[in-house]
Amino acid sequence: MRHVLFATSAMAWSAPLLLALAPPVSAQTVEGRVDRLEKEMRAVQRKVFPAGTPIEAQITRPTTPTIAPGSPSSSPISDLTARVGALESQLSSITGQVEENSFKLKQLEDAFNRYKADTDARLVPAEVPVATRPTVAAPVAADPTPVTAKPAAAAPKPVAAAPVSEARKTAVAAIERPDTGDAAMDAYTYGYRLWDAKFYPEAQAQLKATVDKYGSASVASRAANLLGRAYLDDGKPALASVAFYENYQKRPRGDRAADSLAYLGEALIQLKKPADACKVYAELEQVYGESLSSSLRGMMAQGRTKAKCN
Repeated sequence: MRHVLFATSAMAWSAPLLLALAPPVSAQTVEGRVDRLEKEMRAVQRKVFPAGTPIEAQITRPTTPTIAPGSPSSSPISDLTARVGALESQLSSITGQVEENSFKLKQLEDAFNRYKADTDARLVPAEVPVATRPTVAAPVAADPTPVTAKPAAAAPKPVAAAPVSEARKTAVAAIERPDTGDAAMDAYTYGYRLWDAKFYPEAQAQLKATVDKYGSASVASRAANLLGRAYLDDGKPALASVAFYENYQKRPRGDRAADSLAYLGEALIQLKKPADACKVYAELEQVYGESLSSSLRGMMAQGRTKAKCN
């Protein structure tokens, strides 16, 4: 009985001593996590401040104080808690600075983009509209070969018309305007009368307006061909070539399609493009050979002689 009591007393006395000598497992675990967190924060600082001086973390291990005999020592858990609190404060400061820098960088980028757009707008010259010939559909005549000779690349810029004299105005006003009830035919007839009276600028304006307004009417082929002739008679072969070519391309079965092709050859000869004129005459012969009138065939023969076609 006495040995049992002695053993029990010995165990009761040695238990606190074993607990005191055992290492604080939980404290060691927390301390390891804190050390790892400190390393990660230093890595973050190197990325955030690659060329500058990083913010030094105000985190230090607590200095072990001199403990008077009989005074209780500070708890390891409380020391680690202080370090964690300082670390969280440091991370919060870095995060705030990163957000502020990102906002400022976004403002700088927006300002630069606005400045670049304004500068580009000032440096780009104003575009000058260029008159271009509208694209036309391929001819629908029976298996025609497309005309390889194009009219002049660009029509000359219109020159301001000279002031019209009162006498000319009176003479033009004397040309009778027909009124048969057929608006398209009346417009063409009035243009023809102006051309026949050799009022070429007035005829050009009237015939062009007729083609623009009644382009799908049957009389449009006559009006467009006569427009080209008015240009040709007025000493404007470049404009004439465009009018003839477009009439042939848009209305290959029109009343004056073959005429326009024949007069296109004449306009190209005046423009000193004999090779192109020869191609046009070859096209005229191939597409309309059997149906050509004697006048057009004679015109084609004379044109081939002028252009020295083979």
